[in-house]
Amino acid sequence: MERIDQFDWTFIQAFLAVVAEGSLTGAARAVGVSQPTLGRQIKAMEEQLGIVLFIRQAKGFRLTAEGEALLPHANAMKSAASGLSTVAAGHDTTLKGTVRITASEFSAMFTLPPIIARLRLKYPDIQVELNSTDVTENLLYREADIAVRMHRPTQLEVITKRLGMMRLGFFASKDYLDRRGRPETVSELMEHDLLGFDRSERFIRGAANVGWKLTREDFAFRCDSQIVQCEMIRAGGGVGVMACALASTFPEVEEVMPHFIVPSLEIWLSTHEALRHTPRVAAVWKVLEEGLTPALSQDTAIPVMDSPS
Repeated sequence: MERIDQFDWTFIQAFLAVVAEGSLTGAARAVGVSQPTLGRQIKAMEEQLGIVLFIRQAKGFRLTAEGEALLPHANAMKSAASGLSTVAAGHDTTLKGTVRITASEFSAMFTLPPIIARLRLKYPDIQVELNSTDVTENLLYREADIAVRMHRPTQLEVITKRLGMMRLGFFASKDYLDRRGRPETVSELMEHDLLGFDRSERFIRGAANVGWKLTREDFAFRCDSQIVQCEMIRAGGGVGVMACALASTFPEVEEVMPHFIVPSLEIWLSTHEALRHTPRVAAVWKVLEEGLTPALSQDTAIPVMDSPS
């Protein structure tokens, strides 16, 4: 085995990417290199350490026992490198550079674009990266600088601020309701085509919070994408949950059973504490806060839906 001081640390990034993605194709996409390059990095790492890290299978890569033993040390190296990067970024005093935001696909499509457009006008030297994902990214690993989340982050060393609650309601297209009728009770609503989630249990847990027992089979249409559900509502595919502020922008959509309390979603901003007062991060934080808060309710008596799965 070669001397450790000659070790190429990019191998660690390649190794962790394959562990996370389960394949060379996915890992190469995540890291931003070609698949052959990443494959060579994995092979070189195995040769340099003198061990086999992965078992190649038809459905992807599986860690060997040696790879499993190496994994916690690789994660520790990633954490240390992220810490160095975060501390260094925290001492940047300019209003230039890149700020990476992570938000749900729903927020990224319907809520953030006009806010980021205003941000770009106000701070043209700040470049924005928006990662549209429903997977919670790790701020401690610098996977994002600022997160817009629908649940309170619990990680240490993360600064959070609750902006308010996003009111939700049942909605359907007017054409659908003209055709199927307008339900006034839960029993009547259950006779309609309900739109819900596929693998996620968010809707079911939220309904349980207000005493309404639902199962996956109660949904006539299931999809984990909130964007797709929104479009299904507009297309007349059934009754589903939508943010009230967004629904008000669609003239073809009508609220169903407005007296029924649908649990709201809490909206939080968060960032690593070492970055909070970095000028460019602080500037983006302020614009996001000012842009998001007016559309949110501050009524703490509204039931709150639990965090997304």
